[in-house]
Amino acid sequence: MLILCSFSLQAAPKAEYWAFWDKSNPASQNKINHSAWNSFLEQYVSENHNLNMFVLDYRSVSSADKQQLKSYLNTLQSIDPRNYSKNEQFAYWVNLYNALTVNLVLENYPVDTIKSIGSWFGLGPWDNEIASVAGQKLTLNDIEHRILRPIWKDSRIHYAVNCASIGCPDLFPQAWNGANVEDMLNAAAKRYIAQNKGVEFAGNELKLSSIYNWYGVDFGNRQQLLNHLASFSTPEQAKKLKGFNGDISYRYDWNLNQKP
Repeated sequence: MLILCSFSLQAAPKAEYWAFWDKSNPASQNKINHSAWNSFLEQYVSENHNLNMFVLDYRSVSSADKQQLKSYLNTLQSIDPRNYSKNEQFAYWVNLYNALTVNLVLENYPVDTIKSIGSWFGLGPWDNEIASVAGQKLTLNDIEHRILRPIWKDSRIHYAVNCASIGCPDLFPQAWNGANVEDMLNAAAKRYIAQNKGVEFAGNELKLSSIYNWYGVDFGNRQQLLNHLASFSTPEQAKKLKGFNGDISYRYDWNLNQKP
C-alpha cells in the first residue's frame, strides 16, 4: 500500500533554531563510540534487492540486542555533544535519531507503520519526549528540526535521518561517524536519488519523494531542486533533470522498512 500523504493533519515542521545546541569544541580530537549501534546495524540491516533498498529485520532482533540498543541510547544521552567537534556532533545526532527511531519501533512491534505509534493514530511519535541530553528533554522533531536543520543548514540532512519507512532514505548498515560525514552524506544522497522512491521519470512526468515537497525550503525553487538532484545523479539522469520542464508529482510510502 502506497500512502501518498504524510503529515495529513499538519504541515511538515519548520526549522526552528535552538541556540543552546549551537556550541562545539573545534580543538577536540575525542571520538564518540558508536560501535554498539554499528554492530546492531550490521547484524539486522540487509539489502532487499527486489525493493532496491536496505531493510531492517525487526522480528529477528533478540532480547539481548534490544537491551544493548537501550544501553547504547543511555550512553549517548549521558554525553554532552557540545564538547565535541561539529562533525562528531553531526554523527552523534544522526545516530541518536536513527537509534531512537528503531528502538521505538521495536518497543511497539509488530506495527505496519511508525505513524501508528504515538498519542494519536496517524500523527506518529515525533513530538513525544523520548530522550534527555545535557539536561534537555528531546523529541525526534527537536533533533531534526531544531538542531540538525537550523545549525548545519544542509539539505543532505534529509538523506541521513531515517523515519523507519519504505519511502524514507535508507537506514544504512553502518553507523555514522565524524571522520566520514561528508562522504557519507554524498553517498546517502546519491543512493536515494538513484532509487525510484526518490526520483523516477514516467513519460513527461517526474515523480519525486514527498521529502522534496515537505522540505522545499531546504532544497530551493524548482530549478534549484532539479540542479540539486542532478548533482548527485548519473550523467544521463542529470541531463534529463536539468532540462526537465514537465509536471512534477510527489509520493511517499509510510509502510515499515522491514524485512519481509
